[in-house]
Amino acid sequence: MAHPPDPGTIIAVSGVSKTYASGFQALKHIDLDIRRGEIFALLGPNGAGKTTLISIICGIVRASGGTVLADGADIVRDFRVARTKIGLVPQELTTDAFESVWDTVRYSRGLFGKPPAPDYLEKVLKDLSLWDKRDTRIRALSGGMKRRGMIAKALSHEPEILFLDEPTAGVDVELRRDMWNMVRGLRARGVTIILTTHYIEEAEEMADRVGVIRKGEIILVEDKRTLMRKLGQRQLTVHLQQPLAALPATLAAFALTLADDGSTLVYTFDAQQDTPPEGAGIADLLRTLDSAGIGYRDLQTAESSLEDIFVQLVKEPA
Repeated sequence: MAHPPDPGTIIAVSGVSKTYASGFQALKHIDLDIRRGEIFALLGPNGAGKTTLISIICGIVRASGGTVLADGADIVRDFRVARTKIGLVPQELTTDAFESVWDTVRYSRGLFGKPPAPDYLEKVLKDLSLWDKRDTRIRALSGGMKRRGMIAKALSHEPEILFLDEPTAGVDVELRRDMWNMVRGLRARGVTIILTTHYIEEAEEMADRVGVIRKGEIILVEDKRTLMRKLGQRQLTVHLQQPLAALPATLAAFALTLADDGSTLVYTFDAQQDTPPEGAGIADLLRTLDSAGIGYRDLQTAESSLEDIFVQLVKEPA
């Protein structure tokens, strides 16, 4: 049985491509390593290939080329072994509507050949605030509770890897927070979590690393904090008391632009610089403004979010 070269890698995707019979190329030579025990957010616009990639890793869709190893098991040659290691919560709520919550998770566990473990299943349902609904038929649950039921089903066989495909689409804010807490709890127990999401704040809140996919290609994989440091920007907006016709020479050391017909100074510096260049920090700027007799009435600071960075990454070249 093949094993990934790096023991810290739990999913190794190598050269994976997918072309459908229509000729549409959904994925183009994807290389991606997911680290054991991390929360990895896969971001991309609709149609970028997120669900196709997840479906291939989970063995639902067959790749046109390339290989995938799940904890060392080839997802084609060692399908049963690989699939046992993976839990999948798909976007669509496809549960057997006539079964109770308890019967659904118990049956799902049995499908993977696992012995009964009522204590474990009870804990899963309690973690998901579903214990009180254990005898309720899935069809009678609200949308948010159905989503929790899907997660319980995916966790029933104690997978080491959990895929959450748009886990909080159409879910209220309170439930989203509950799910984030649950995901953190799973990660603390050693489960590796891969989530796709439209909600950038979900990735900003949860992820250890972020991958961005566009038109079937991974265009970036980066530690979230590093990404925000590298690509983020900090901005100071200075609202002046009197408009300036042009920037005085004394302000040349600062990356400044005039806005609002000269009544606003905008100072931008890269967030990766914890401190701007010597002599060009915010305190230096304010001192220089004072000594030049330029009065200001208000200051505002802003930092780019992961959403700002994502929009810049996926926007089409002009």
